[in-house]
Amino acid sequence: MRRVSGSILSWLCAVLCLGLAGIATAAPRIDRPFNDGWRMAVGDIVGAEKPDFDDAAWKSVTLPRAWNEDEAFKVDIHDLKGAIVWYRKRLVLPTNAGPAVGGKAFIEFEGVRQAGDVYVNGVRVGGHENGVTAFGVDATKALKPAPFVNVVAVRVDSDWKYKERASGSGFQWNNDNFNVNYGGIHRAVRLHLTDGLHQTLPLYSSLGTTGVYVWADRFDTRRGAATVHAESQVRNESDRPRTFRYRVSLRDVDGKPAGAFDGPAITLAPGETRTVSAQAPLKGLRFWSWGYGYLYAVTTELVENGAGVDAVVTRTGFRKTEFRNGMIFLNDRVMQVHGYAQRTSNEWPALGTDIPPWISDFSNGLMVQSGGNLVRWMHITPAAQDVESADRVGLPQAMPAGDAESDVTGRRWEQRIEVMRDAIVRFRNNPSILFYEGGNENISDEHMAELKAVRDQFDPHGGRAIGSREMLNSKVAEYGGEMLYINKSATKPVWAMEYSRDEAARKFQDDFTPPFHIDSPDYNRNQDSQAAEDVRRWFDYWRERPGGGDRVSSGGVNIIFSDSNTHFRGDNNYRRSGEVDAMRLPKEGFWAHQVMWDGWVDVEHPRSHIVGHWNYAPGVTKDVLVVSSADSVELVLNGKSLGRGVKSDGFLFTFKAVAWAPGTLRAVGRDAGGRTVSSDEVVTTGPAAALRLTPHVGPTGWRADAADIALVDVEAVDAQGRRVPTALDLVKFDVSGPAEWRGGIAQGDSKGGARPTQALASPTGNVVTKAPAAVDGVTSYAGASRGDDNYILSRDLPVEAGINRVALRSTLEAGKVTVTARAEGLEPATVTLDVAPPPAVDAPPPVSLARGPTPSTPSFKIRRVTVKPVATAAGSNPATVGLAMDDDEMTHWASDGRLANAWIEYRLDKPQVVDAVVLKLIGWRLRSYPLRVTLDGVTVYEGVPAKSLGYVTLPLKPVKGTRLRIALTGPTVDRDAFGKIVEITGARAGLDTGAEKVAAGGGLGIIEAELYRKP
Repeated sequence: MRRVSGSILSWLCAVLCLGLAGIATAAPRIDRPFNDGWRMAVGDIVGAEKPDFDDAAWKSVTLPRAWNEDEAFKVDIHDLKGAIVWYRKRLVLPTNAGPAVGGKAFIEFEGVRQAGDVYVNGVRVGGHENGVTAFGVDATKALKPAPFVNVVAVRVDSDWKYKERASGSGFQWNNDNFNVNYGGIHRAVRLHLTDGLHQTLPLYSSLGTTGVYVWADRFDTRRGAATVHAESQVRNESDRPRTFRYRVSLRDVDGKPAGAFDGPAITLAPGETRTVSAQAPLKGLRFWSWGYGYLYAVTTELVENGAGVDAVVTRTGFRKTEFRNGMIFLNDRVMQVHGYAQRTSNEWPALGTDIPPWISDFSNGLMVQSGGNLVRWMHITPAAQDVESADRVGLPQAMPAGDAESDVTGRRWEQRIEVMRDAIVRFRNNPSILFYEGGNENISDEHMAELKAVRDQFDPHGGRAIGSREMLNSKVAEYGGEMLYINKSATKPVWAMEYSRDEAARKFQDDFTPPFHIDSPDYNRNQDSQAAEDVRRWFDYWRERPGGGDRVSSGGVNIIFSDSNTHFRGDNNYRRSGEVDAMRLPKEGFWAHQVMWDGWVDVEHPRSHIVGHWNYAPGVTKDVLVVSSADSVELVLNGKSLGRGVKSDGFLFTFKAVAWAPGTLRAVGRDAGGRTVSSDEVVTTGPAAALRLTPHVGPTGWRADAADIALVDVEAVDAQGRRVPTALDLVKFDVSGPAEWRGGIAQGDSKGGARPTQALASPTGNVVTKAPAAVDGVTSYAGASRGDDNYILSRDLPVEAGINRVALRSTLEAGKVTVTARAEGLEPATVTLDVAPPPAVDAPPPVSLARGPTPSTPSFKIRRVTVKPVATAAGSNPATVGLAMDDDEMTHWASDGRLANAWIEYRLDKPQVVDAVVLKLIGWRLRSYPLRVTLDGVTVYEGVPAKSLGYVTLPLKPVKGTRLRIALTGPTVDRDAFGKIVEITGARAGLDTGAEKVAAGGGLGIIEAELYRKP
């Protein structure tokens, strides 16, 4: 037996034994973080698993810690190298729990990238290879009792080309476009010490166990009542039969009792595993909702001879969901999706995914603050930290498993099933997950049925729809939606998986503000342009929202929320499509979304936002943009009215050629009755005179655990303390005290290399890729800043639009940290932060209840009513006319190509006014259709409908009739109206509008036609 000296043993017990014992007093089970006291070294080091290996020279770290975190946002995702990295930690077991008293010891890893092997005292006890899901190892037999110093060692291989050992197959999602390779133990670790009779962990592939499952049904949302169910997989690994009672108790967010109930007495034989359950109707419940992260602590306990022998606390919430009539119902209220497609990495500069939970709350809470009501994590299952954070802030989620851009077969498909199964078992108690995503692109119905069977086996009561991108006419998928376009449905909900893909750095504000940035190419925008594009793109979905007939759009998610170290196509070596930058500082699009999205469907709280600032040079005349949900907006400059703006795209008000004058520019939004409902203003500031520092720390303060982060904002302000929105000053930072500088991010290169600030468009305007068609590739526009280091880890950092933000990491030393910021010609600023020892026992992170419970009122007004024809005729191909109104966007009717026969006619049951025709036309994005609509021969519309990303609405003159005819009046012409929307490849994937199915010329092709009247 290996022993240690008294002094070392005392230190180890202080760090480990006492911390464990402090938790053990509440219940025999110990469940604690296992993140501190690790050492890390890069390289395939021979003998590093052995307990007597000398690791004194290795780097001390607190997990999670990727070995290459320094490169996050510094280099292109393709330049993030793979490597072998080792981690080692010492552990002295407590004497009153786990193996010391005949129980069990499990180590749970929330994730390693890519593959990990776990050793205890030199013996391999398990591992994991998929790089996505959590896994656990049973370390019971390999651990030795106190005072022995056990050694846990983990070898991680983060090779981009890693192959599964048993099959030789790679993993589809180990992909250098979207799955950033922050290698090593990049997620948290926990230690579980249990009795021999215990509830299992939800770690299916590694331990073969499913853990606890809590759900509710029989909801009465108005009265706050539901039946709550709990079940636990219980295993008896004792050497004798064990008889126990299953007890369930609930506590609310304030820690007050909220219900309790018992199951029957159960006896398990040695080695037996059984699922036990209990349920009871409860009243006075608060239901989890969007922006209302109401969670209960549900304790499931095994009680033997009147004493608790095992207790598990599951923090969960209860909510009612339905998916029908093309709509999503949450707590009996319709919710149109408006949120973000966010890379699962959710990463930060120079930190990657190595962040504490409060930072996840900070970031995910901003999504809710902007009006986001769904985050669609992309390609792989999110970290438990982000899933649990979304629970707390009230952010609904769509959870993928693991994929890239296509369906697969063989072992790679089996891997996807396994990841989905593990993710469902792990996260079926998290109320924020509303959707399981089976693929980032369509999969076969057979494959969808396999995933659905997994859902039905392991989460039959969770109220979650399973589906995939596309899958529009699937008979199995329970939701669908495209990536680039707008879809509608009268049955299962469809919502866009990604839209508004253009990029814009926060620094580049408009055409008149240094350093100046005119859109080039179209998708490489400035802030004014990006905000307007966000409005235009959202209006496509807003126009087709619930309340507009039988077929509706359930919304869409903007790609992305925060700038990302993943697939890009703009100037930089990272993606700048975020509505906040990589440090989560808002861009103009953030505020634009907050205006448009402040409601479940219809806007419920009117807002207005002036895009940009009001600091310009004399002589500047510019178009002023206001995003507003008001009916009209008046612009007032220094008390003088500039009139009302021209409204477009539902929310955008344009004031042409406004001559700048210093002072206050105010936007006043009014409703249809002329009442003021919202306002916003921007002012001209003085020149920058000083710097200002503002810190942000977690709810319990800054912890001295070598993992916690403090954020510090630096602003350039004028003499009145107002941020100067045009300031670009270079700030130099000094830090004293126990902290590690992690810095921030900015446009440019800390080495001072001079580069132009915009990329040139290709001569043809065509998208070029580095990879052949159907293979993921990065567009190869010559981004002028792709070689920059983006100031990562630099102590010198410029403000952009007058502000920037830096991060500091704590060490293991408590004390005071002083940050000083200096810039030439400006008064410096200093702030001092306290770093305190972490508490012995962590309290649960706080929840956000900011938006309040689900309102009981309707979320939308009926704007129009569907008019259903009783018969349909056509000039040609009459046998397929029903396909143009069949609620299936994968089918269509088309005429025979002769102009004289290019018409379709709908007969109504009685003479009536049809106020609008809504069409989805073959080739909707690029094909021009000259059309005439007549009602009983009277022309009620004539023109060329606008090209769109889906549907066009044709307003009709108010004429009564029974026969409505849509006719082509001239040849169709193809020319793309949205250029450069293609992102992954230059193939027709970006032009997938069905245009190839019907030749341009004299043919009329209709995917769906809808007739509407006013209510």
